[in-house]
Amino acid sequence: MSYKFFIAKRYLLSKRQAGFITVISAISVVGVTIGVAALIVVLSVFNGFNGLVTSILVGFDPHVRIQQTEKSTPADFKKLHQFLKSHNDVTGVGDFVSGKAMLVSKNQTKVAFVRGLEGDAVDKVTGLKEKMVLGKLDFSDPAARDVVLGMTLADRLGVVSDDTVYMISPAGSQQALLGFGAPIIRPFRVAGIYQSDNKEYDALYAYMSLPSAQQLFQVGTEIHGVELRLKDINESDSFKKQIEETFGSKFTVSTWYDLHKDLYSVMKIERWTAYIILCLIIGVASFNLLGSLTMSVIEKTRDIGILKTMGASNSGIVSIFRFEGLLVGIVGTVAGTILGLLVCFLQIHYHLFPLDPTVYIISAIPIEIRFTDFVAVGIAAVGLSYLATIHPSRRAVQLQPAEAIRWE
Repeated sequence: MSYKFFIAKRYLLSKRQAGFITVISAISVVGVTIGVAALIVVLSVFNGFNGLVTSILVGFDPHVRIQQTEKSTPADFKKLHQFLKSHNDVTGVGDFVSGKAMLVSKNQTKVAFVRGLEGDAVDKVTGLKEKMVLGKLDFSDPAARDVVLGMTLADRLGVVSDDTVYMISPAGSQQALLGFGAPIIRPFRVAGIYQSDNKEYDALYAYMSLPSAQQLFQVGTEIHGVELRLKDINESDSFKKQIEETFGSKFTVSTWYDLHKDLYSVMKIERWTAYIILCLIIGVASFNLLGSLTMSVIEKTRDIGILKTMGASNSGIVSIFRFEGLLVGIVGTVAGTILGLLVCFLQIHYHLFPLDPTVYIISAIPIEIRFTDFVAVGIAAVGLSYLATIHPSRRAVQLQPAEAIRWE
């Protein structure tokens, strides 16, 4: 053990006296501990909510969605299907047609997004079937005019399973307004109702078979795009780049993250904001540390003078006080990490902070612990503690040995 570390430890953990300076150092350790624990708990909560949102959205959406552009042709879609079949990473592929339509029931009229899906591919590219709460999902019969509605949309229309709703397509609205034809109106049977735990989907989306959607929107045998799922969702971005490099601007490619980019951006901003604000707690503890080290330099003037007369270098004096600050940061970080982990463990297993399951889709605040958070929090805590030692250590170096021990 070097003399610099030994002296720093003796200054910080003096057993002979517990003066005002030692009390401030203890307060600094407590401040760093609380700040680190708060950061770990809050970041773990953000991770939990982020994982919950991702599981809900990804469980319902495809991993990658490829949509047509003005440059797309039927031949391009054929090449796209050949490209997708040649990749073993693709586990499911399904064509779709989408558009807006007006849904009319006996009680209400609502505008919704209508999406036509391939019957054989519904289970492979979406989690729609798993979210059914009433009726059943079966798009295998192309002649059947069945539609599946979200729970909120069905409630607003006042319909249940086996009821009939009428859909007015915008495909024939222009001719109807000009007086050259009638609007396209088709009756559909409500085959089922789903609940995706996503308010936007439950209130705005209706699903039907691909042939029914093609007839409703008068697109013939054309499709609007392709949805697919991969073996590993983390490969979505790299797969998107492959498609863009192969087909250029002929298609618009969106990953599961792109489909909800605004939501994830807000969550990311909230996470960083919470991180910065809670770092201020550690910053306050660092100011306490700066004050205690500055007063320690004044109190230990005689000791510094003696060390210099014994041959201690300026870098050695600097190291003593910097070691003292780092000890505060390291002890506080370790203690805060243990405390934060304890709170997270209790929340995971004993639900210290429960939620009302009748209002929320979960029974308690979710927690997800990540190793990278410990690294980020540890760097912030030790780094701020180290910065607090710069001024006191420089002041200690400026002391002259003769002046320091003149009156001793």
